[in-house]
Amino acid sequence: MEDIKIRVGNFNFYYGKMQVLKHVSMNIASNKVTGIIGPSGCGKSTFLRSINRMNDTILGSRAEGRIILDSKNIYDEDVDVVEIRRKVGMVFQKSNPFPKTIFDNVAYGLRINGVSDKYYIQDRVEKSLKDAAIWDEVKDRLNKNAFELSGGQQQRLCIARALAVEPEVILMDEPASALDPTATLKIEELIQELKKKYTIVIVTHNMQQAARISDFTAFFMLGELVEYNITSIMFTKPGKKITEDYITGRFG
Repeated sequence: MEDIKIRVGNFNFYYGKMQVLKHVSMNIASNKVTGIIGPSGCGKSTFLRSINRMNDTILGSRAEGRIILDSKNIYDEDVDVVEIRRKVGMVFQKSNPFPKTIFDNVAYGLRINGVSDKYYIQDRVEKSLKDAAIWDEVKDRLNKNAFELSGGQQQRLCIARALAVEPEVILMDEPASALDPTATLKIEELIQELKKKYTIVIVTHNMQQAARISDFTAFFMLGELVEYNITSIMFTKPGKKITEDYITGRFG
């Protein structure tokens, strides 16, 4: 059996009175890519953002159940949410570099976490840019504004920024949906490389992408986890007809 990094148990999530996630239970394996698929509005992104409590910022939202990371329920009252977000990094659909230099973008998380040793920061920035497969493209222009980079480079910069604080899990919300095919391929290759060091959970609306990069796939529908399995099984012999209909494009 795979080493389990995150255990989700009977997890429910509400925006006000509206229940967005219903009794979700699943185990997420360490150092694997878990893909989350399903039609728009099915709760994929809400589920993803629940894993590092990003939804806490939404007024009237509340969670029930357990998301256990390293044997601790991240929704326990004594949990340090800042520490959770350091352990569980996030990369969004639209690349969102800060209006700062390339260097300062990557160093940002270290500095707000109180790191002041400039040699340590330099070392982490270089390592993170290398891990995000963008160092060779930016090493001679670290003091240039991040907005000068292409869309694909900006997204890899945002991945480097997430890596700088040494997370254990990386959440990705459709990280390649705004990118051209070449930039998308680079992100996919990068994800395969990153899973050697990190546990990755990715939301994607692209079935081919899910099939290519995920080790496991979870299919969500109307806030419920319909089916969850090894990706090759999900895409060749899904257990439920509704999964097959979605994967083959008959609806959604």
